[in-house]
This record gives sequence, structure tokens and C-alpha cells, in this order.
Amino acid sequence: MHRAATATALLLVLAGMLGLAPARLHAQPATDTPIVTAAKGGDRAEMQTMQIPSHGKLMNALVYVAAGAGPHPAVILLHGFPGNERNLDLAQDMRRAGWDVLYFNYRGSWGTPGVFSFEHGIEDTAAALAYLRQPGVAGKLRLDPNRIVLIGHSMGGFMAVEAAAGDPAIKAFATISAADLGGRLQSLRATQGEHQAIARASEGLADEGMAPLAGCTPDGLARELLQHGADWSFQSRVDALKNRSVLVVTSDDGLAAENNAFAAALRKAGDTRVSITHLPTDHAYSDQRLELSKTVLAWLAGLPN
Repeated sequence: MHRAATATALLLVLAGMLGLAPARLHAQPATDTPIVTAAKGGDRAEMQTMQIPSHGKLMNALVYVAAGAGPHPAVILLHGFPGNERNLDLAQDMRRAGWDVLYFNYRGSWGTPGVFSFEHGIEDTAAALAYLRQPGVAGKLRLDPNRIVLIGHSMGGFMAVEAAAGDPAIKAFATISAADLGGRLQSLRATQGEHQAIARASEGLADEGMAPLAGCTPDGLARELLQHGADWSFQSRVDALKNRSVLVVTSDDGLAAENNAFAAALRKAGDTRVSITHLPTDHAYSDQRLELSKTVLAWLAGLPN
């Protein structure tokens, strides 16, 4: 038995070296959405890496490219502050369902050169959109530049709201425990005064972790939010977004009330395509990853072509 086991192990090693290793079993997706059949040759699912230009810097990025000739609809997946939870499991599930997914790191975050700031993040999201819309890029990635959806988690939800409000071509966006950064600073200033608002916001940002971010301080970021708070609140973007398809996902992290208020304001303004889902979990959706994926994929599947 020992000799047989050793021989089997040796054969597997040799097979792997020669490119003859047996195909691995693929995990089932976190949804009942059918798997897109893998294509042969140049139309197979793949991952492409690139650097996206944004205001003189190059942002580190990757795209999960769906199988098939396409063109595929695309998602830009926006990470939070500082970005420990990247939600790349969702990216894999969305690719299985036929979507290309772009993930990138804002300037000054996670090794991308430059200085991190909230304003830069807004600019960087617009730069990512412009990049995907280039005919050469869209062709290489087999994506439809007219069907790009924004999905953001935490601060990424803030980025999604800002980017969609500034870009009428974005017909749908989703927020996952979005942080209404401008609205929160406005509320703090109204109830506690400017000095205390900056102190509280700075403390909260520091607690989230600043190590992956370059060229910024908690106090500087808090002051940036205070300066732009009125323009960067979710409520100030309702009129610009009232004709979009919107998914709002919340959890038990203390952000549900402001997200529900945003959804209610959109509906009051006449938006009939607002969906809300609450999952009983933490801010990272640690024990609800499958349910989160099902929620996102079901919403994407219902979007018009």
C-alpha cells in the first residue's frame, strides 16, 4: 500500500509538471444563476491586470473577464476604507454569471502611487469608467461600454453614489453598507459643533486603519469631509439619481438608518426601481457572504439589457 501511494503521488507530480494534471473540481456558485459555459481558445474566462491612468498616476487594477465572446456587461467593484474587505468572492460569482468585473485601488491606496483623499477617490472612479469605455480596452476585455454598473462597499458605496450622480450614462448602481461620509459630517457638525465633528471623524478614520493609505492623515481627511460635506451627502444626490436602478444592502453595523433614508428619498423623488435588502451580519458581511452574493446576482439579473 505504501509503495502504491508513493507511486501515485509521483505520477501526480509528473503529470503536473507536464501539464497533464487532472482538472480540478469547480466550486458551485453562491446562487442558482446558471454558470456561463466556458468557451474555448481566446473566449475563455480569464483575469487581466493593468494600470489605469488617473491624474498623472497609474492605478493598480485587474479585471475578471467572463467566458464567451461577449460583449459582456461590466461591474466596477469599489472597495471601502481602507479596503481590507475587497469582496473578490462577489467578483468571481459575478464573472460566473456573465459579468466582467473591474477592481482597482485608488491613488495612494494599497501600493497605487499618489496621495489618498476622498476627492481623489471620486476622480479615480471616473477615470476607471473612462478607461473601460475606450474602444480598444472594451474590445480586449470583451465588455459592453454602455452597460457598466457600479457596486461599492462602505466608502466604496459613497464613491458609487458620487460617480453615478456625475455620470448620467450609469443606469444602475448598488451600495453595500454605504458610508454617507458627507452626510455624517454634516450631522456631527450640526449636533456637536465643528471642532468636535472633526475630532470624532478623525478618531473614527484612525480606528479603521491608515497603514494602506499614503499621503494623508485622519485629521486631514476629516477636514476634507467637513469642507465638502454639503455637496457629498447622499441626500444632495437624490435629484441626480432618481431615474436609476438602485440596490441598497444594509447590515447590523449602524449604517442601515442612513441608507434606508437614502432609499426612501429616492422613492419619494419618483424612483420606482429601488431595492432594499437587510442581512443580519457585521460590516464585512462575514457570515452572510453567500446571501450577499445571491442578493447582488439576483439584482443584476433583473437589470434591463
